[in-house]
Amino acid sequence: MATPHWRLILNGKSAGDEALREAVADLRTRGIRLEVRVTWEEGDAERYVAEAVSDGADCIVAAGGDGTLSEVASALAHRDAAAAALPALGLVPLGTANDFASAAGIPDTPLDALELIAQAPAVAIDLLRIEAEHGPHWCANVASGGFGTQVTVETDEGLKKMLGGLAYLITGMGKLGQIDPIQARFEGPEFSWEGEFIALGLGNGRQAGGGQALCPDALLDDGLLDLTIVPEMTGEVAATLGTLVTSGKQAALERVAVRARLPWPSIEAAIPLTLNLDGEPETSRHFRIDCVPGRLRMHLPLGSALLRGRAG
Repeated sequence: MATPHWRLILNGKSAGDEALREAVADLRTRGIRLEVRVTWEEGDAERYVAEAVSDGADCIVAAGGDGTLSEVASALAHRDAAAAALPALGLVPLGTANDFASAAGIPDTPLDALELIAQAPAVAIDLLRIEAEHGPHWCANVASGGFGTQVTVETDEGLKKMLGGLAYLITGMGKLGQIDPIQARFEGPEFSWEGEFIALGLGNGRQAGGGQALCPDALLDDGLLDLTIVPEMTGEVAATLGTLVTSGKQAALERVAVRARLPWPSIEAAIPLTLNLDGEPETSRHFRIDCVPGRLRMHLPLGSALLRGRAG
């Protein structure tokens, strides 16, 4: 039996994480060939993924937050190879919010997360491919827009380090009364909606921005993405809704949200719209978002709520 060969790509912000260092040493004592690369500047993840593929790694482990996961997944996804020919993907959640890991049920301690990769077989997962004015992008979790995007983009880095997901709530509360609705038209197979909205989620995963569950029923392996549009509200209702959405209170969304499950939607916005792609903002007036079925294989809990037919 061949020795497992993993390459761990670590976000440089977490390079001093002692729990991860100890977990890596532990896995090595079990016979896993586990090499670590640390990202420092733009393009590092892309280069390390190419290196890992060339070296014949079985699994590439993203160690960081949702942005690190998406960066590694993107670097894998745009390679000219089928999912079965690429290394599987693993995740050690070390970010602030860890929205993907939280929804998927991935353990939040490094040793447990690495043990999951060793024990759970990789399964095929979908990815989102976003076409915009400045070229194509990939997204592993949720593309969000509107009020939620501004909360995520504008939350202070120091505040995030101190308070974690709670920082998004505090920032969101500070923006209440400053919600500017966005006019846009959405089109997809047997779906059309046009109007002003204050929040938007396009989900392969279920939550973003520190626990905002904009796409509570999304699955990673159904070949579809979940679209949630929160239309414009006015006055006191808008302030109340903004607080509830930022707090992750699903009841608020259920009352007002427009929902659809689609293989793709297109978005035409009256003014440039910023979508937050797993932490990376992309601004355009025109978007087309495709769900690419089974683009990668990933080690996930067998009972993960994000896997079709496997939720417990």
